Amino acid sequence: MASEHMTTLKNLAALLPEGAVITDSDRMEAYRRDRAADPHAGTPIAVVRATSTADVQAVVRFAAATGTPVVPRGAGSGLSGGATAIDGGIVLSLERMRDISVDPATRIATVQPGAFNAEVKAAAAEHGLWYPPDPSSFEFCSIGGNVATNAGGLCCVKYGVTTDYVLGMTVVLADGRAVTLGGPRIKDVAGLSLTKLFVGSEGTLGVITEVQLRLVPAQRTPTTLVALFPSLTNATDAVLAITRTMRPSMLELMDRICINAAEDQLRMGLDRGAEAMLLVQSDESPDQAATEIAAIEQLCNQHEASECYSTDDADEGAAFIVARRIAISSLEKQGALLHEDVGVPIPRLSDLVTGIAEIGARNDVTIAVIAHAGDGNTHPLVVLDPTDQAQHARAHVAYGEVMDLAISLSGTITGEHGVGRLKQPWLGDYLGPDVLELNHRIKQALDPQGILNPGVVLAADPPTE
Repeated sequence: MASEHMTTLKNLAALLPEGAVITDSDRMEAYRRDRAADPHAGTPIAVVRATSTADVQAVVRFAAATGTPVVPRGAGSGLSGGATAIDGGIVLSLERMRDISVDPATRIATVQPGAFNAEVKAAAAEHGLWYPPDPSSFEFCSIGGNVATNAGGLCCVKYGVTTDYVLGMTVVLADGRAVTLGGPRIKDVAGLSLTKLFVGSEGTLGVITEVQLRLVPAQRTPTTLVALFPSLTNATDAVLAITRTMRPSMLELMDRICINAAEDQLRMGLDRGAEAMLLVQSDESPDQAATEIAAIEQLCNQHEASECYSTDDADEGAAFIVARRIAISSLEKQGALLHEDVGVPIPRLSDLVTGIAEIGARNDVTIAVIAHAGDGNTHPLVVLDPTDQAQHARAHVAYGEVMDLAISLSGTITGEHGVGRLKQPWLGDYLGPDVLELNHRIKQALDPQGILNPGVVLAADPPTE
């Protein structure tokens, strides 16, 4: 069987640039998992590093002809196992496809999927423009992965998520055809909204090889407020009060565990005793920002904030943002993480975060919480020692209970990280049988052989009556 693979892979390699196909096991190891570090990752027969849409077409046509699974991969920063390798499959890496061009007249960036989010921001900034979607991993996550999971980030409370900025794309279908969807137009309702269908599809319906992104005028330097609270409930009640009347450009929450993890790393004087911290920014004009921040501070004080601190100094504000962004990497120093990404309607945010704390206590595991609080999207992080089998089992029970809790609160099992492989077992409970069947029907129509990222989002086999 190995010799058959080698023969067919040589045929594939002949269609691609020299060095595009990797079969050495040591070199392939780095492509087997994303940041979720799925312990059940398979071993691919090859990694292909594409450089163009034509390369991707060649790989997908080969896969269709041989029935070989294909796992599309960007930067590998995903947190739900969506880029986990499959035994006998091909990992199709798009990391070399990094071109970016900006048209300031139309405020549109045309971007290949391997370009980092930060690189798109930098290219836009050269023209006085801004690309708002802002994941914590923006410095090392790819645009292709952002589109595949419909990533959000810290600015989404005011500026929305990736789908709000995708105007068009080129996507390679499961039969190897490359199609263009949408384009450089703000309005376009001709035909079904297929562009939106592929945003968030996690490589299961096609492989995105180019996207056209809407840009906006550069953001003003924001004014920052940090508010500390004696309880999670005080903080979430303040969030609800703020969002009833205002939409700041950032409204983030960190619990005590995350505050202490960030302080361990940064030593910036964060209050280790606070049970919660809100990080708020306003990017209105200076006078308006000052008014908005003052109003938000008043609401925080009404909800028993123990301390509020505001600044219009850009560097000082950026330092607090760093504390929020490094929460995950700080916690990774304490052990392995099970990454959650559950969201609820904002009025249920308090029920969610207090319920998560109860789940952690009941299962005797540490669950840290960071949140895009302004839109109800939380990231509970289950911290565990992978060598402690009893703790490992309790952690996975807690992981499932958190998702069950979110569903019971009219929430979602994923707000921006994607279903991937890790959350797939809960998708049916969230969607219900009719919507789940509709998802399988769309997958079958676009990928009848089931070769594109099988087992991600949807189970390999559709549910039966």
